[in-house]
Amino acid sequence: MDKKQPILPFKSALIYAIGIFGVQLFIGYINSFQTEFYNKMYSGLDANIFSVVAVIILVAKIISCIADPIFGALIDRSHLKGGKMRPFVLMSAFPIAVLTTLMFVFIDFSNKYVMYVYITVTTVLWNVAMTFADIPSQGMLALLSPNPEERNVAAGLANTFKSIALAAPGVFVTVVMMILDAVKGQGNYPDKTYYLLTALLFLVLGTGLYLLIYFKNKEAVVSTSSNAVSFKEMFVELKNNKMIRIVFLTFMLGFARNMAMGICIQAGGALIGKVYFPLLSDIFAAGGELDPTSNATWLIGITSAVTSMISIVVVPIINKKWGEKKTFIVFAIYGFAISFACMLFYVLLPSDSALRGGLPAVWAHWVMLALIGFMFGPHGYLPMVMTSDICDYNEWKTGERHEGVCFAILSMSNKISNALSVAVGILFVGISGYNATAEITPKMQNIIYVAYVGLPGIACLLSMIPMLFYKIDAVTKAQMHADLSEKRKQAAEQTL
Repeated sequence: MDKKQPILPFKSALIYAIGIFGVQLFIGYINSFQTEFYNKMYSGLDANIFSVVAVIILVAKIISCIADPIFGALIDRSHLKGGKMRPFVLMSAFPIAVLTTLMFVFIDFSNKYVMYVYITVTTVLWNVAMTFADIPSQGMLALLSPNPEERNVAAGLANTFKSIALAAPGVFVTVVMMILDAVKGQGNYPDKTYYLLTALLFLVLGTGLYLLIYFKNKEAVVSTSSNAVSFKEMFVELKNNKMIRIVFLTFMLGFARNMAMGICIQAGGALIGKVYFPLLSDIFAAGGELDPTSNATWLIGITSAVTSMISIVVVPIINKKWGEKKTFIVFAIYGFAISFACMLFYVLLPSDSALRGGLPAVWAHWVMLALIGFMFGPHGYLPMVMTSDICDYNEWKTGERHEGVCFAILSMSNKISNALSVAVGILFVGISGYNATAEITPKMQNIIYVAYVGLPGIACLLSMIPMLFYKIDAVTKAQMHADLSEKRKQAAEQTL
């Protein structure tokens, strides 16, 4: 292949990554702020709102999993002029944008049961819309180029932008609050205002960026049409395709790896509380206190975000040398060791330790979370690369490509994992007794810290187990892509 004329130029790979950033903004906003929005808006109707919402989110995400094979089959059976994935990028952009905004419209309920019905319906609809966007946006990766190295570049960029997008909503909320403070004065607006304004901002920004995939990316791989795919056939694929089953199991066993993201706001409120931070308070809170649940949601996780970004940038380089299997295992062991050590350190702190709140707690968590942040690099990148390779592997072995099914399984795996992660994390918050008006106690802090740091580390170690059996190594890849390249060359010559 002529390296001077790449099929997927870096600019196109970057545009794809920016498009992923757009759709992930919606997901990051929901994951980080949905439960806190309900806590601040509706906890007066029911003090147990965290526990109830945890169950609603779990049920809604499991129900929405039915949409994965439906959309996967729809994509695999499609014969649209724009390609296999691109038309569905266009069709999926507006539902997820509109529903994300709707989730943050405050309604003054007088009955908690009506409130929970509304929360359930909107949560289910949003998760279905998320699936509709997730499958084609990730599935495009396998079609951007037949060259695995070019796809790996796109996957690395996409994973980097995805991680930024998942963490970015906290920064956007802070910026919106700063603007409102400048216009109306600090505290002269209700919480519902900055939630809705941030959602509207994402409606415009996220939609525009996501649609770049449709308008600027092309499908360089012609995907063969598969037979109709049912739920049963999807599970048959899991049963018969060992490689995609490994990807699925890494998500299931490692579901708690992303638990910190879902409860970061509650963790900030419980582990740090409101704090005056010289200079930062002047910049972000007009000289007042920084609140990890509102104007400084980024405060507790800022260092882990930095080190996570470093690992995300480095992982593709390491993976190029080590391969998916070794990279996954090394990071999993590291994640467990550092997370478990930090958890033991924190839960053994005396109840009156200065590290349990205020500015000393900020510094302590910054140090610990900076070390923990390195473990997150492989989570988004490696499964996408592996699934793309598995699509090639299937074509190599059977002559058929099943991007829709394989990426539907990837999406379903991610969704079930995320459902368990969010639900279990929020349940731990509920069990701890935390809410908007609760008194913070050392026992509450310990329970939340186990969910915030300890369980993600244990999940990292568990997720490593299936990877011990992953077989698509460098030698297999080289032979596979050489054979496929020759096959496609011969097919092209026959059509001339």
